[in-house]
Amino acid sequence: MEPLIAGTQPARRELAGLAMAMVLAMSTWFSTAAVLGSLRADWSLSTGQASWLTIVVQIGFVLGAVASASTNLADRIPPLRLVLLGSVGAALANASIVLIDGFAGALVARLVTGACLALVYPPALKSISTWFVERRGFALGAMIGALTLGSALPHLINGLGGLSWRFTLLVASGLTILGGLLADRLCTPGPHSTPPAPFDRHQIGHILNNHHFRLASIGYFGHMWELYAMWAWIAAFYGDVFESSRHASFAAFAAIASGAAGAVVAGLMSDRWSRPRAAGIAMKWSGATALFIGFLVDLPAIVPVIAGLVWGFWVVADSAQFSAVVTESCDRRYVGTALTLQLAAGFVLTVFTIFLVPVVRDAFGWGWAFALLVPGPVIGAVAMHRLERDLVGAA
Repeated sequence: MEPLIAGTQPARRELAGLAMAMVLAMSTWFSTAAVLGSLRADWSLSTGQASWLTIVVQIGFVLGAVASASTNLADRIPPLRLVLLGSVGAALANASIVLIDGFAGALVARLVTGACLALVYPPALKSISTWFVERRGFALGAMIGALTLGSALPHLINGLGGLSWRFTLLVASGLTILGGLLADRLCTPGPHSTPPAPFDRHQIGHILNNHHFRLASIGYFGHMWELYAMWAWIAAFYGDVFESSRHASFAAFAAIASGAAGAVVAGLMSDRWSRPRAAGIAMKWSGATALFIGFLVDLPAIVPVIAGLVWGFWVVADSAQFSAVVTESCDRRYVGTALTLQLAAGFVLTVFTIFLVPVVRDAFGWGWAFALLVPGPVIGAVAMHRLERDLVGAA
């Protein structure tokens, strides 16, 4: 069968359907970050405890991803069925916080939420890559854009005002189940799918020995050093910009959601030029914005809002291109394992920056807290330059 490209009706339909599923399914990720102000008041949380409500999701994702990668789970179970299973698990764990109504139990629930989401994100990327050979950068960019919108959605729900934190968490959980059902019931495997692969304990070693995988992963690690700390704390930053918590929620939603457009634009750039070049451009812009945005906190609100839109646009724009390199350079039978392995390692780094940003903020202010994130995109951009050179040399 000839490769399907973005212009064919079946491929476009699958991309639209799976992207919508991701918008809904990923809404539980930052659901507690969106209502953090209310949780801090109700549960008398310290700054450190508030950080852990997000950090533990990242740890859970790493644990789930490591378990999936070490057992080749993402290549042994049909990816769309895995998306459904992970979505249901994440939704139930997230909704249980309403019944638990306490910090210690919420930590466990959020850990399970992250572990289950590790069964949603990587399989979805694998599934859409089976529909696109040409213009894969655009397709994966659209998927990351959907993930970005899903991550921003709780801020929009919270910004509507008059809603309890319990209602916000339950709505996010319901949307996650709906997303999993949409993926499993309405989406289908692409013409470039591979049969379920047998368990092979040697595959991780083969993947790690792939030079392009390693360079793409270094770029991804730099990207992750910055991204999730920005997403986790941008609402708190805008809480210091605005007197109204509703305005802060809407500003946070807009900043994060702008990344959906950025991911699509970078995907188009990567198909026209190259994956590393597009990722490198995005990292330079996001790193430059991270360097100064925190120092704008006391200026008129329109200034940090515009800066946040620029940062949000570029901070996630590069994400899909690291995954695209993996799908194009690793054994097709074990792409799910390779993606999950890269994601697991990258999410370990997010734990440090999510924890450090509020610590540095309390000591030195938002300017230096966000400047702490700059080394990530700098290192990532260097790795992308090397990968671009290697790919040109191999052509």
